Amino acid sequence: MSALPQESDLAQEVEIVWLEDPADLDYVRQALDKVNTRRGKPRYERDGRLIGYTNLGPKAPRSAHSGLFARRTFYLLPHDRPNQPDDPDGPYKVGSPLEAIDPCTVEPGKVGRKTERSQRTAEIMPTGT
Repeated sequence: MSALPQESDLAQEVEIVWLEDPADLDYVRQALDKVNTRRGKPRYERDGRLIGYTNLGPKAPRSAHSGLFARRTFYLLPHDRPNQPDDPDGPYKVGSPLEAIDPCTVEPGKVGRKTERSQRTAEIMPTGT
């Protein structure tokens, strides 16, 4: 199960672990997943590939409802632009999916955000228009 994260969900994050260099990717998808551990690589059950994840502090509480921990994962699906950067007809030639953010904006405890780089608007629209 996953959801879009809110800053209140991220208060217990202490570390972002990147499995790939985020500087090489103009966007990644972020999700808040329920997992059974505070730290370490979580199970990844989506198509595509896991790019990174968060680790929580030692006092991070389990959800009272599920008994699991809420941790962010960062991933790409097979059809995402960073996987097919030269495809002129790709679904995200401009823009990005709802849950996509620029990985350079990711910090522990802070929701990532979209940028001109993640939206690929700087190349399409001149500054000041």
